[in-house]
Amino acid sequence: MKKLILLMMSAVLAFSFAGSASAATKVTSYTKKNGTHVQSHNRSNKDKSFMNNWSTKGNTNPYTGKKGTKTHK
Repeated sequence: MKKLILLMMSAVLAFSFAGSASAATKVTSYTKKNGTHVQSHNRSNKDKSFMNNWSTKGNTNPYTGKKGTKTHK
């Protein structure tokens, strides 16, 4: 019985993280060529998956709580 409960809990955790990008990179502040200053922030790690970004609809930024809205690139 304990194994079944543990298996069910593992499945719930796996599904809860499946819809959100979880790996993060700290971006330090910088100034663009046009003079615009960008403050330091966290972003999801770069990869080739559009669905693995906090700004993609269905995902949520774990640092700001903002829900993603993008549906295509």
